[in-house]
Amino acid sequence: MTRLPAIRLRRGLRHALLCLSALTLPALAALPAQAAEITLKISHYLPDKHGIHTDFLEPWARELEAKTNGKVAVEILPGPSAFGNVAKQMDQVKAGVVDMANGLAGMPRGRLPRTSVMDMPFLAKTADAATRTLWDLHKEGLLADEYKGVKPLALYCHNAGLIHTTDRPVRSPDDLKGLRLRTPSPAISEAVTALGGTPVGLPPAEVYESLQKKVLDGTIFTWDAVGAFRLNEVLKYHTDARTYTTCFFFVMNEKKYESLPADVRAALDSISGDALIPKFGPWWDKWDARGMDDAKAKGHEIITLTDAERQAFADRLKPMADAWIAKLAKDDNVPNAAALYDRAKALVAKYEQR
Repeated sequence: MTRLPAIRLRRGLRHALLCLSALTLPALAALPAQAAEITLKISHYLPDKHGIHTDFLEPWARELEAKTNGKVAVEILPGPSAFGNVAKQMDQVKAGVVDMANGLAGMPRGRLPRTSVMDMPFLAKTADAATRTLWDLHKEGLLADEYKGVKPLALYCHNAGLIHTTDRPVRSPDDLKGLRLRTPSPAISEAVTALGGTPVGLPPAEVYESLQKKVLDGTIFTWDAVGAFRLNEVLKYHTDARTYTTCFFFVMNEKKYESLPADVRAALDSISGDALIPKFGPWWDKWDARGMDDAKAKGHEIITLTDAERQAFADRLKPMADAWIAKLAKDDNVPNAAALYDRAKALVAKYEQR
């Protein structure tokens, strides 16, 4: 009889240990194969609901984590964070404040003059052709040292933007005379001026109110931006002239990249560069659909120019384009600007014929 309490105690202890195992083993099984040894930070300037965050950066980050079996953890710092200033993305990477960044090539203006050749009006129609062209220019060494100190993981462009107006449709170059249009880049501002319009530089977030108050007659934007800023509420006409492209960079601090273990670099390389470039065309088609579908639903007039009608704009702007290239060579220290532009045109033609 004296041994009974001890037996009960041992049984109770065994039962408690079994219960504890039942609780802890599933939790341990849910942990990654190993704790992260390396944390990488990516910054960008867009809200976390934008497609660049949800369809590109977030899946890319999770794929890198998976390919390194949890050895790498990736933290993304979107626009609303302290690291979201659009003009500071490149500086943050070079200074090592963040490890990687996705930024706008034209901000601040004048920093990447060779890359800005892709801003030329009526150069490319699609994100796919423009992106492949810009990446080829980089791989061919034609962008010189514009990305010195960083490792480009992708250089890419959006689908060509449209001319959106409130009251007057645009069907020919002459229809731009007298219109006040928000422009996305210096090259497009020059083009609008050459065609008799008045370019207005405004942050995207201020365009809605300016259109609503008739301070602007229209804007030159992508469908993606029209949807994101609800501009179809104040627009009526959309001229699909495939007017311009704007480009972006996704870069990593070069020293940080070189300091990574060989297996991590291999994993990163496998989902970047040539493996990443073909994805941007389909992504931009998806991101543009929101603005275009909304305009159709509202009964707006969408004017699609023929190749001949689009060429009429390009022909009228040839003197402006020549002057811009000359200015790029003289003022921005790009001595091969004309050859660079010609190479870009040749590459665009090749990719648009596919």
